[in-house]
Amino acid sequence: MITKTILSVAAAALMAAATTAPAGAQDYPSKEVRWIIPWNAGGSNDIMARFLQPLLAEQGVSVVIENLPGGTGAVGMGEVATSQPDGYTIGNGTSSTLAIIAQKKAPLENSDFTNVIRVSVDPLILVVPGNSEYETLDAFLAHMKENPGEVSIGTPGTNNLNHIFAAMTARGAGVEYRHVPFPGGSRVIAELMGNQVEAGVLKPSETIEQIKAGELKALGAFSKERLEVLPEVPTFGEAGVDVFPYGPVVQMAYIQAPAGLDPAVEEKLADAFEAALTSDKFKAFAVQNGFVIDPIRGEELDKEVNGVAAAIAEVANQVFSE
Repeated sequence: MITKTILSVAAAALMAAATTAPAGAQDYPSKEVRWIIPWNAGGSNDIMARFLQPLLAEQGVSVVIENLPGGTGAVGMGEVATSQPDGYTIGNGTSSTLAIIAQKKAPLENSDFTNVIRVSVDPLILVVPGNSEYETLDAFLAHMKENPGEVSIGTPGTNNLNHIFAAMTARGAGVEYRHVPFPGGSRVIAELMGNQVEAGVLKPSETIEQIKAGELKALGAFSKERLEVLPEVPTFGEAGVDVFPYGPVVQMAYIQAPAGLDPAVEEKLADAFEAALTSDKFKAFAVQNGFVIDPIRGEELDKEVNGVAAAIAEVANQVFSE
């Protein structure tokens, strides 16, 4: 009799679990979602998140944005990885954090995360202070040649794509340089405008307003073709500098949740983001800021993340081992 009672209780518990688990997914989201941006406020990821915030609210997803900079994104994404996989903590994965994970420079693995949806693909540019005496990429490269090992280039984070392209700039000049990493694009911009560093490798999306205001100057684009948002800025290739000697690499941002996220919750979250990303408002925002919207998700995104990680790791190994 006792055994039958125990079995009955166990069966009831299993049935309750079976019926309540889907309800959680059906009710999602029933509270605010914590969205961790692993960079300083004012950088491209932060700007993009705050633009998306009201668009997500229109889709029934209320997000609270929290900046947790440090470790080239590893600090904030570490917080995401160790959170409950219930859909109420998400973060911005980027190629920068992918790079340090691939190089074993962060205590994280790609398997620590559920990849939800890609937000953007971003080009990178070389910028200098608005009052810099150098008006062209050729002039800046000549300056580097004349001052080997002395010219400083700032980047958000280290051992990432920005760092790689800073090194490629110095390689184009045929000299050493001083790399100065900061915990986010906004800090690089502030240091540039304060003339604390001579150049920076950043995204158009985080510098376009300062460029328009004359506070920064864009000298060169790390891309195969000129950028639509900055058509007057030449590519490094036009200056005779190959910044892709080991193959193409891409800078992207995408939404991640902890590993083990309920697929039903993942789908709801991805649906909300895709609706916001493909809205007319966000499309206009993308054009104005010079980035590409490509909201891939599911297995396609997993494949892309693994491919980008492998490519950046190979390039980083070649560049940083020299």
